[in-house]
Amino acid sequence: MEMDAGLWALEERKDSITVKGKHKKQLKCDTDSVAGCVSQRACVYCGARVVLNPITDAVHLVHGPIGCASYTWDIRGSLSSGSELYRNSFSTDLQEEDVIFGGEKKLARAINDLVEKCNPKLVFVYSTCIVGVIGDDLEAVCKAAAKKHDIEVIPVQSSGFIGNKAAGYRAACDALTRLIAPQKSVKMFRNRSINYLGDFNLAGEAWIIKNYIKQMGIDINVTFTGDSNYEALKKAPQASLNIIQCAGSMSYLAQKMQEQYEIPYIRVSFLGIEDTSESLRRIAEAFNDKEITRRTEKLIKNEIEKVRPTIEGYREKLSGSKAAVYVGGGFKAISLIKQFREIGIEVVMIGTQTGRQDEYDTINTLVDDGTVVLDDANPTELERFMVQKGANLLVGGVKERPLAYKLGVAFVDHNHDRKHPLSGFTGAVNFAREVYSTVCSPVWKFVQQGRQSL
Repeated sequence: MEMDAGLWALEERKDSITVKGKHKKQLKCDTDSVAGCVSQRACVYCGARVVLNPITDAVHLVHGPIGCASYTWDIRGSLSSGSELYRNSFSTDLQEEDVIFGGEKKLARAINDLVEKCNPKLVFVYSTCIVGVIGDDLEAVCKAAAKKHDIEVIPVQSSGFIGNKAAGYRAACDALTRLIAPQKSVKMFRNRSINYLGDFNLAGEAWIIKNYIKQMGIDINVTFTGDSNYEALKKAPQASLNIIQCAGSMSYLAQKMQEQYEIPYIRVSFLGIEDTSESLRRIAEAFNDKEITRRTEKLIKNEIEKVRPTIEGYREKLSGSKAAVYVGGGFKAISLIKQFREIGIEVVMIGTQTGRQDEYDTINTLVDDGTVVLDDANPTELERFMVQKGANLLVGGVKERPLAYKLGVAFVDHNHDRKHPLSGFTGAVNFAREVYSTVCSPVWKFVQQGRQSL
């Protein structure tokens, strides 16, 4: 018997949950989380930090209580080929006295100390919830520090109580827009290269894609922001095309660059064989070059021939399994639906933290009737829908792992703290292998036996 999604939600949540084939309505999304719902959606500061932190030679200074600074490099798998400065997290450690009398002087001293100690070319200063309450003027402090030290000190307006994680993405993109703006005296020239937006080099994924692009005969100008640095980012306006992997975090920046520098952009996804192949073809098509097209088709053919036998082997073992998906962005969710089909798995529940309406429309066309689609879910909803739909695998992030194991369900980490690449053809094999190792683990038989004996 088909369920009514609204039965399992708070009244305020009913418009954020739908069932394919039953409810002919648009999903409510990109809103503030419901109070008291124990939302999975992260804060504004979190959204800004995940975008900017992979800039390897920047000082990342958190203006706020020390607890906010715990959200840093060690919960992300971003790798660097150069500077390791980004692996340090700095905080002004605001105390009660600072809340009463203001923290601007403390912030100015912190910037002075860090410039003396680290000698950076770039400092990002993140505002947090408490800064939004006490009203410290980050803009003025950063401007004075930049003039004093003759470096770039950029405020990131990521204080809480003004939105959600998506607002943090926009705050980070505003900071990047300021960073890449060329000096009026510098004459910009356009080269035959691309900017790769929305890849944070988790487990070296940006390097994998960069290798594909080079085999096609195209150069990567700069990646936003995986393994990037100050000098590379300043050259961003020179590219002739922007490609966007994580649309949620970088569409805003791509639109800004199109307006300011007339750089066109396309969305891509390098998750799964189908989307990786299609994305490489779309990049080649954008350059309208026969040699690039020829090299691209050769690359795709060779890579698919390498991975097809392995993928088919896993498909035989996994066919008939059911997956639940809860990830950050809508574009990733779309790719995962296709990727699961490649290995014979049906997606029976899917949701995101920051998906947009057009992405949910695409999701609705891809999933089968009866699939639950939800935005900004809470743990209660995830648990009940997974049980109702009979999912035996959950794909999510670090917050969802305990929920899956509590239910006796296999789990795959598709978040930012993983240490293995899931992008490209190589990533497709890694993903299939990880899904197989967890879904087909003998431990689930013991879980079932334990339940039966209760």
